[in-house]
Amino acid sequence: MASPFSTYSKEELLKKFKNQKIFISIQSIVVLLMIIFGVFSTLEKGVSFHTFLPLFFIPMLFVMIYEMKKIKKELLSRT
Repeated sequence: MASPFSTYSKEELLKKFKNQKIFISIQSIVVLLMIIFGVFSTLEKGVSFHTFLPLFFIPMLFVMIYEMKKIKKELLSRT
């Protein structure tokens, strides 16, 4: 089965890889802030929506990391 990135040129893959790296960094910071806010919110008010909010965003972070690894693998296969 062909990779979904096999239709991209090398320049497009490099650009997508750089963008993905930036998005992962930003989302990691946001998830970390949500975890910190959730802990403080739980300590102050007890269990609420803010306690579980990071649980909805962490899987998206893992999907983005997995996609970045696939892009990197495609780039390495072309060199």
